[in-house]
Amino acid sequence: MYDIAVILSCLCLLMLLAFRGGNMVLLAPVMATLAVLAAEQGRLLASFTQIFMPAMGEFIISFFPLFLLGAVFGKLMDTTGSARALAHGIVRWLGPERAILAVVLSCAVMTFGGVSLFVVAFATYPVAVGLFRQADIPRRLMPATIGLGAFTFTMSALPGSPSIQNAIPMPFFGTTPFAAPGLGLIAAAIMFLGGWRWLEWKAGRMSEGFGAGDPQEDGEARPNPPLVLAALPLVLVLILNALFTWVLIPRMDTSYLALPVYGETTVEDLRGIWSVIAALGISILTLLAMNLRHRRLVVAALYQGADDSLQPIFNTASLVGFGAVVASLSGFRLITERMMELGTENILVSLALAASFLAGLTGSASGGMSIALSTLGDNYLALAEARGVAPELLHRVTTLATGSLDTLPHNGAVITLLTICGVTHRQAYGAMAMVCILFPVLALLAVILLGSVFGSF
Repeated sequence: MYDIAVILSCLCLLMLLAFRGGNMVLLAPVMATLAVLAAEQGRLLASFTQIFMPAMGEFIISFFPLFLLGAVFGKLMDTTGSARALAHGIVRWLGPERAILAVVLSCAVMTFGGVSLFVVAFATYPVAVGLFRQADIPRRLMPATIGLGAFTFTMSALPGSPSIQNAIPMPFFGTTPFAAPGLGLIAAAIMFLGGWRWLEWKAGRMSEGFGAGDPQEDGEARPNPPLVLAALPLVLVLILNALFTWVLIPRMDTSYLALPVYGETTVEDLRGIWSVIAALGISILTLLAMNLRHRRLVVAALYQGADDSLQPIFNTASLVGFGAVVASLSGFRLITERMMELGTENILVSLALAASFLAGLTGSASGGMSIALSTLGDNYLALAEARGVAPELLHRVTTLATGSLDTLPHNGAVITLLTICGVTHRQAYGAMAMVCILFPVLALLAVILLGSVFGSF
């Protein structure tokens, strides 16, 4: 019990410090150090150099291109006026009173199209700023609005979603991305409608407006490009991502990836990130070609975008390192064992508790899911077969469970999104918790109830 108390205490302290605006690059290794000192004395240096740093470095190695290109793309969309043109076009189409809905749908389309949620946050932010400013909606609701479209129903509920969270359960349960489609649609409706209507209600009750303008904005008087040209880069990201994923990369000769110099890997492990890199790279080149007459501005935007990518990725990577250290402690193994014992009367309840708790503990939906399924997946599948529970139902419950408590204050995506939007936990996290935790939990409960009664559908 002592080891478990140490882990939970360090986790709560990290969340508290994150909520108070602490620097995660510094605080995550400090909290990991405290956890190791209190739980496993004598392994401090080994835990730091052999667990924390490799996990942090692996995340940066894997995802730095997405952060870099996403930040550059978002900054170029802002600087060239394309984001403002899109915002104005959306307002004309939906009306200024539908700014929140427009941002949610924009994020949902991009994430369901396979674009990384980190890239979506960078790319959508300048559009969201324009929409929120025109509608005079408080800036501190912006992270929750982007989070609703990018972190919830498109990630864990919609059948066929290309998200990594929807892919991880497949090899464990022998399922497809379309597992339990009916239940997934019901869960998506609860998250989308509940979150959207709550945000509209909250915005209507707040007396404050958008507030001061973005300090990085300049050239607001420059003419906006035509709407079709403004939308072209975003459309290219979606189309090219799908094209590279399903058509071009599968046709390439990638047998050389099996060589040691390339990490002895396969194209299936790299196809997702290759597709996004190619799509963003071509879209950035398109933006540059469309704005050659503003060379000085776009070059400055390139440099600023590169700078803007650094703090978010190091914040997130540092938290990944913290999760890896926590997962290595003996107390963590005790937690996973205890999770298996909970809710034994209902396998869906037990699975949901284990997956959501581990996602919250590690601050990562995919990380918590991987740990839960790698350690407990075979046991749950055997129990499901013995009790006649469809594997598709296990798949959907797992994705929904990890897509709820993962959005705690220390989550890397939360830190990144708040940083991009220029607000603090104190200002914006409450609204994020409502739409990214409360409604996903309600959707999970609904799926467990319906699945227990009617099975998978």
